[in-house]
Amino acid sequence: MGEQPIFSTRAHVFQIDPNTKKNWVPTSKHAVTVSYFYDSTRNVYRIISLDGSKAIINSTITPNMTFTKTSQKFGQWADSRANTVYGLGFSSEHHLTKFAEKFQEFKEAARLAKEKSQEKMELTSTPSQESAGGDLQSPLTPESINGTDDERTHEVTQNSEPRAEPTQNALPFSHSSAISKHWEAELATLKGNNAKLTAALLESTANVKQWKQQLAAYQEEAERLHKRVTELECVSSQANAVHTHKAELNQTIQELEETLKKKEEEIEKLKQEIDNARELQEQRDSLTQKLQDVEIRNKDLEGQLSDLEQRLEKSQNEQEAFRNNLKTLLEILDGKIFELTELRDNLAKLLECS
Repeated sequence: MGEQPIFSTRAHVFQIDPNTKKNWVPTSKHAVTVSYFYDSTRNVYRIISLDGSKAIINSTITPNMTFTKTSQKFGQWADSRANTVYGLGFSSEHHLTKFAEKFQEFKEAARLAKEKSQEKMELTSTPSQESAGGDLQSPLTPESINGTDDERTHEVTQNSEPRAEPTQNALPFSHSSAISKHWEAELATLKGNNAKLTAALLESTANVKQWKQQLAAYQEEAERLHKRVTELECVSSQANAVHTHKAELNQTIQELEETLKKKEEEIEKLKQEIDNARELQEQRDSLTQKLQDVEIRNKDLEGQLSDLEQRLEKSQNEQEAFRNNLKTLLEILDGKIFELTELRDNLAKLLECS
C-alpha cells in the first residue's frame, strides 16, 4: 500500500508570481528530482518534488489539466487546487518530451478512473431516493478520498458530501425485496469502505516513522545525485549562464592579456633601467678609478707644491737678504756720490779762485 514513484527526472522548478501572474519565480536553486507517484489504494496520480525537506511541488493530476510546452526545454501546467501554475526547465528537449508524454498518459488514466467512479455512483442512484425525500449519497470511492494522507479529511469534504447511513425510516416497507437487498449490500459496501478507510488511516499513522526514514533516505540520495550531476548541470542546463560565463571569461582573458602586455612593457622598462644602471655602474667605476688617479696625482702635486713653497720661502729669504744688501750698497753709494759732489763743488771753487 501507499504511493510509489513510477517515473522520475530532473528539472529546475518555477512557480508563477502570485502578484503579477506573468513572471516566473524559481523555487529551487538547482535542478531537483521531479517524480510521478501512483497511489493504488486511491487510484490517483501526483507530481511531487522535494528541495531538501521542503515540498516545492505537490500536484494531483486531474483530467482537466493540460501540460503545455512553451519552448524546447520548458513546460508548464496549471493546478487549480494549489491556485498556481508550475513551470519546469529541463536540460534537453528529450527530457521535456518524455515528461509531457507521461503527463498525458497519467492524465488519461485519471480520466478513466473518474469515469469509472461516476458510473459506479450512477448505478447506486435509484428513483426511490427522490420519492423517499432522503438525500442518500453515493458511497465513498477512491476518487472521493483523493489527496495526501494528511489531506484525506479535506479532500473527502471537497469531492463528495458525507453520506448518512440509511435507516429503517429512509427505506419504506413498500419497496421490493430486491431493492432492500440492494441497499443492504450498499450499506455493507459503505461499512467495508469505511473500514478500509479507517485501516488505511491507521496504517498511514503507523507508517509515519517509516515515511520519515524514506524521506531522509530520499534526501540523502537527492543530495548525492546533486553532487554527481553538478558539473553536468553547469554544462547542459543553463545555456544563458554558460554564454554569460563565457563572455566573462573572454573579458577576463582580455583583461589578463592587457595586464600581461603592461607587465611586459614594465619588464622592458625594467630591463632598460637595468642596462642604464649597468652603464651608470660602469661610469661610476670608471669615475672612481679616475678619482683615485686624480687623488694620487693630487698627492704628488701636493708634494711638489710643498717643495715649491719651501723653495719659494727660501727664495724670498734670499731676496730679502739681497734687498738688504742692495739697500746698504745704495746708502754707501749715496754717501760716496754726495762726497764726490762736494769734491766737485770744491774743485770748481778752486778753479774760480785761481
